[in-house]
Amino acid sequence: MADNKVQEQVQVKYTSKDFATKQDVRWCPGCGDYSILAQVHRTFPDLIGIKKEDIVWVSGIGCSSRFPYYMNTYGIHGIHGRAPAIATGVKVARPDLSVWVATGDGDLLSIGGNHFIHACRKNIDLKILLFNNRIYGLTKGQYSPTSEQGKQTKTTPYGSVDYPFNPISLALGADATFVARAVDRDAKHLQSMLKRAAEHKGTAFIEIFQNCVIFNDGAFDDITDKKVKDEKLLFLEHNKPMIFGANKDKGIKLDGLKPVVIDLSEGKHTIDEVLVHDEHDDNPARAGILINIDKQQDLPTPIGVFKQILKPTYDEGVENQVKQVTEKKGIGDLEKVLFSGNTWSVN
Repeated sequence: MADNKVQEQVQVKYTSKDFATKQDVRWCPGCGDYSILAQVHRTFPDLIGIKKEDIVWVSGIGCSSRFPYYMNTYGIHGIHGRAPAIATGVKVARPDLSVWVATGDGDLLSIGGNHFIHACRKNIDLKILLFNNRIYGLTKGQYSPTSEQGKQTKTTPYGSVDYPFNPISLALGADATFVARAVDRDAKHLQSMLKRAAEHKGTAFIEIFQNCVIFNDGAFDDITDKKVKDEKLLFLEHNKPMIFGANKDKGIKLDGLKPVVIDLSEGKHTIDEVLVHDEHDDNPARAGILINIDKQQDLPTPIGVFKQILKPTYDEGVENQVKQVTEKKGIGDLEKVLFSGNTWSVN
């Protein structure tokens, strides 16, 4: 008995291979999904206190939704857009599990939009990874809810006239408690975002810019290419000034509520003028400024954690409510409930 207890207390040491399956990975060569899968495989062995058999991946429909097949954990390949709803049911039924969602911009933000905003609103303890390639890849290149205006696709041959969704804006507006952005090309940063999401208690949402080499190749090259990323990406770090550039000599300053770039190398401006990032600020004004910062041509695109706050989760609330009612009324009897009140027989 004593030996068994000692064995139970020993933490299982996983490697990335423990989370990989023998399934053939059926993505196009060069797809950004490979990088995301690799970083998940590398990150999960470091998730302290989470056993492999307590992890569940849920997906909908799309290239991203093949993900559960390539994770050596439990998984559900659901139907189009319903992954957050299915994941919610799993988490409420089994609050002890670590529940992850793999989804794409079409799957989550089109048919699945309603499920997504309510998962965020309820603060269910889910980890939602949005693979955003700004296109419908699996169905061969139709425009998606994140495709830019003017985008020419098979369904918009003369250019899309739609206004695209900003997923970060949507998640913040729906009150998600952890909202972040990463890119498929930056492995270390993506790993850090995955770890942060895993550690968060509540709805953790990560938008991942992901390249589709077949139907939308180079969609993010203007900000993620090695030649330009230092000038085009702003890495958000809590309690640190928002500086960027190859020489870290540019900063973001507020002119009223408008963010502007200042040059720190000329001596006209100092680091004290630079806006300091506060991811724990629950005032939506600060996050609202960051959401739209890259709409101005000369401003960089923020990646990292936009917001992280803590508040009770929906699944905790349900679990506590069930315990309280059970203590008060005892364990329920389904047969008794079914045959209580008015009943009738059908011959």
